[in-house]
Order: sequence, then structure tokens, then C-alpha cells
Amino acid sequence: MKLSSFECNDVEDIFSVSKKKQFNHAMPESHFHSSYELYYLLEGERQFFIKDRTIVMGTGDLVIIRPNVLHRTANTEHPKHEKIILNFKEEFLAAFNGNFINTLHPNFQNDYLVIHFSLQHKILVEDMLQQIVLEAQEKKSSYEIYIQSLILQLLIFSSRYMEEHNIKPFEYLNTKHERISEVVRYINTYYKNDLSLQFLSNRFYVSPYYLSRTFKEVTGFTFVEYLNSVRIKEAKKLLEESNLKVSLIAAKVGFGSITHFGRVFKELTGHKPLFYRKRV
Repeated sequence: MKLSSFECNDVEDIFSVSKKKQFNHAMPESHFHSSYELYYLLEGERQFFIKDRTIVMGTGDLVIIRPNVLHRTANTEHPKHEKIILNFKEEFLAAFNGNFINTLHPNFQNDYLVIHFSLQHKILVEDMLQQIVLEAQEKKSSYEIYIQSLILQLLIFSSRYMEEHNIKPFEYLNTKHERISEVVRYINTYYKNDLSLQFLSNRFYVSPYYLSRTFKEVTGFTFVEYLNSVRIKEAKKLLEESNLKVSLIAAKVGFGSITHFGRVFKELTGHKPLFYRKRV
């Protein structure tokens, strides 16, 4: 149930912003896209699964995710939360500096990063984010350029914060999360193979029941959902970057049936495979 909501998809589909306050929300399916995502938690607590790691975000935390990195959010024991999410493609900032991201802290080259701001810095970050939301709402003259400049400020501010503070690596929540991260990394590496729950349970010396239940608990995905999401993400990349036939791409990412591939692809992306081939 939503308490309040604002969402804007603008600037030729290369930028979007949303601000939402919700009692309860769990992403219904896997999520990856060709844009950067900045996810800031204004209030509350969220469980965030990104690539192969599960983390718990708190108020004032910022997550920055690079394009095409699989992620999903889920409720914690305290599901009420408020967030601001920015999505933008790299070309949205290209007018200022075509290589802008590479000028930031080296951690910005990672698939994702999480920044825990101090109270003093939270105030400054939230002020920039609220200005972005306001500009997107009011759409005054040259608002697109103003939003671009605010995002640049936010990224530079975050980069400098990381330079000035010792950002510690994330610890696993517990051994259960560490084990599932190992399984996820295995899937990310060997998704092309004929993987099954039984095979992975044997590989990691756990029962299929335990693996199935714990995988869902930690990642928010069932085993099949996650495997399909990884395969479809890679298929989408091949469709956009190669001239391989769809049937060959389906086989290369691990699907034994072109019909099954097409059905799963449509379920996860909302489009048929050739939609992405035509966009190139």
C-alpha cells in the first residue's frame, strides 16, 4: 500500500526518477536494465540482493548499480520505507564529460557500491535528491540540464566522501548467506551448463530442500527464477552486440528449446528477442 508516490520517465527514456513511500513492497521479479541506478533510502530498512550478495540497507544508505547488473529488493521485518530512485544512461551525462564515470573513485567501476553517509552528509545528499525530484515534478525551463548538473554533483560528492572515509568491505550477514553467495557465483559462471537444483545440492553438499528454501530466503529468487534471469540477461547482451541467430543465442546461454527461451525472454523483458536486435 502506497502512502505517496511520484514517478517521472523523461528525457527520451534515458532518465527517470521516482520517490515512493510504502508500507510493504517486494519486487515481483528479477530486475536488470541498461541504465545506472541510484537507490537512496530516506526512511526504513530494505534487503537488497545484488549480483551475488545480500545486504541490508538502512536510512541514509545509497546504492549505486551499474547497467545490466541483476538485483532485487525485498522486505525486512520492518517493511515500511521511503526511497528515491534515479535511473540514467551514461549518455545522459555525456554532454558534460564523455568519460565522466571513469573520473570518479575507483569503486565506481565495480558492479555496485553502497555508501553509508554520516548524519551531516545525509542532509546534503537528501537536499540534492529532493531538488532532483522537485525539478522533475515542476519541469521548469531547462530542467533537464539542471537535473544533469545535480546528478553530477551527487556523484562527485559521493566519490569525494569515499575518498575521505574508509569504506569497509561488506561482511556476510551469516554463514548461510556466505554459502548462498558461493552458489550464486557458481551459477553466474556456469549458467551455460545444464544446471539443476539436484546438481548444485550435490556440488555444495546440502540437500535440495535446504538449498531451495535458503536460496529463496537469501536472494528473493527461486533457483529457476535466478538461473533464467542470468541467462536472459546474457542473451539480451548478445542480441544487442552480435549478429548471432536467436536459436544459437538461446543455445549459448543454456536453453535447450528455442520455444522455451522465447517464452521466458518475453516474461522477463516484456519483449520478444528480436525487439533488441532491431534496436541496434
